[in-house]
Amino acid sequence: MAFAVQAWKMHTTLAMRAMLNNMLNKAGGRRTGPPSEGETTMRKALLALLVAGCVSPAMTSAQAQDKTVNLKVSLWVPPAHPLVPATIAWAKDIEQASGGTIKLTVFPSQQLGKAFDHYDMARDGIADITYVNPGYQPGRFPIAAAGQLPFLFSDGKKGTLALNEWYHKYAPTEMKDTKLCFAFIHDPGALFGKKKVLVPEDLKGLKVRPAQSTIGEMVKMFGGTNVQASAPEARDAIERGVADEITFPWGSMFLFGIEKAIKYAMDVPLYTTVFTYNMNLKSYNAMSPAQKKVIDDHCTPEWASKVTDPWSEFEFNGRAKMKALPDHEVYTLTPEQLAQWKAAAKPLQDSWAADVKKAGGDPVAIEADLQAAIKKFGAGL
Repeated sequence: MAFAVQAWKMHTTLAMRAMLNNMLNKAGGRRTGPPSEGETTMRKALLALLVAGCVSPAMTSAQAQDKTVNLKVSLWVPPAHPLVPATIAWAKDIEQASGGTIKLTVFPSQQLGKAFDHYDMARDGIADITYVNPGYQPGRFPIAAAGQLPFLFSDGKKGTLALNEWYHKYAPTEMKDTKLCFAFIHDPGALFGKKKVLVPEDLKGLKVRPAQSTIGEMVKMFGGTNVQASAPEARDAIERGVADEITFPWGSMFLFGIEKAIKYAMDVPLYTTVFTYNMNLKSYNAMSPAQKKVIDDHCTPEWASKVTDPWSEFEFNGRAKMKALPDHEVYTLTPEQLAQWKAAAKPLQDSWAADVKKAGGDPVAIEADLQAAIKKFGAGL
């Protein structure tokens, strides 16, 4: 094959030289003797143009052979959420890098399906790429749940770098029926509600909407009752009295209007939530090698940060916004109270380890990998 291509190139060059000589002879008449310096320069320039005109279509034909792929990207957050414009920018960069052969349309606000269903939507091809909260389905993704243990991360940006690097090692097993693009967390969230909660015992008898399954387990452990509601449904749950308290990121409290339904906010980095962008395997495998490379080049740590850093900043800024509200109290815990929370939450680690072991994993090795990534990026408390 390589010999045939080389022979074709040689044949093409000789043909171009003959054509060039014929053109120059007709234009200037036959002459004897060597060409002048000006004629030599002109011959080289014209030959380059002719060869380029002949070779360029052959070089671009491979790209032209890539069929146009139209992908649906499903997000369950509203258009005002920072993830939406960041994901749109990510989609446009993919289209540009693919020479227009990969086109993505972003659907926010649960247009294609409920928030709880987004992993299965990617698996089943209802959407090609989806925004997943693994904690919405307790017990299904036990390894990912390590990133949701309380008091683990102090910073959303650094935490995303640590989590993404760590989880890419385990996603091919735990999320094997989709392709993981990247994993990330939001800036640490807190506890908000109608009652001022200072110590774990204060949760007893309260109805709490947990942000993810690990926090839900914590609520039950402290004597509270879990209320299942997705982020878009959370405000309604509190206003109707279905829930008393909620764990949520600071900025998103305003995005979903939940600040109107609560009075108190505990100012402590209680938890983070693990999220993933997952792709339908059939959609990915149907692409050409060049198109797959474009997707892979946009599922990197750098792109994880580009897509999610604006959200981390948005959540971080929500704390000051909450403090400025009248008739709202943002309170801190004493060192003794915080120590009570950490000690009381310790059994969650054991519960997580048991779930991972039950699923066939090695919780000691998995936790060690996570802690190493957290230390590497300086993302811990």
